[in-house]
Amino acid sequence: MIIDCHQHFWRYHPVRDSWIDNSMSVLKADFLPQDLEPILLANGIDQCIAVQADPSENETRFLLKLADQHNFIAGVVGWVDLCGPDVVDRLAYHLKHPKLKGIRHIVQAETDPAFMQRSDFQNGIAHLAQHELVYDILIRESQLDSAIKLVEAFPDQIFVLDHLAKPQIHEGIQDRWSSGITALGNFPNVYAKLSGLVTENLNRSIDPIAYEPFIELAYRAFGPERLLYGSDWPVCTLNASYTEVKAIAAYFINQLDPSEQELIYYQNAKRCYQL
Repeated sequence: MIIDCHQHFWRYHPVRDSWIDNSMSVLKADFLPQDLEPILLANGIDQCIAVQADPSENETRFLLKLADQHNFIAGVVGWVDLCGPDVVDRLAYHLKHPKLKGIRHIVQAETDPAFMQRSDFQNGIAHLAQHELVYDILIRESQLDSAIKLVEAFPDQIFVLDHLAKPQIHEGIQDRWSSGITALGNFPNVYAKLSGLVTENLNRSIDPIAYEPFIELAYRAFGPERLLYGSDWPVCTLNASYTEVKAIAAYFINQLDPSEQELIYYQNAKRCYQL
């Protein structure tokens, strides 16, 4: 089996989805399960995890409803206001749905460099582990040090790093990124997704060789037991098709022993997200 651990659905709304600017016009459309399912089938993907793109509880409800309607959506990483005073109640409300597997906040958009050290945010994080909810870390390379402090403070919380912290592929491996990824890999409660890399390459290359050093470093840092495959569809279509994105990851993964391939493609997702 193969599980795509990172993709998005939305009904495009120009105000809500203002992050989709004119340079991303291809994303100004609806992207729904009926659009993704044939793509998954054509690429040998069995299931997926839908991840929030809008910071609202409406988004969480929307994704959970889609998961009810489509069995190939194995889980949802939703959103609640982790900084809110009612975070316990809001989590309890959404936890009525068995396919809620994680929570994500779009930290990459926060201007406060110490956002992840805020007491209200960490109060929210503190309530996730008791419900076996994963926290997906969405950051940029410059926020790695803050993420390291976060995971160090919560050794019982499972974290998943999205998009390997968005390294600038066209610039080659930078010391700050490599040292940050290596440090995060030292925490046994942190997983990492091989996702979103093609979007961070201004050269728009689909040559797997351009990405292999980044994936290899992540492999050394996290090992085959804590890496996950993800496409970041439809955002990936800014630079590549789904098939091309899968081929980039598969170029590295398929060189591994079959047992390690199974971990990255399926078993790690099943264990990490309690599927």
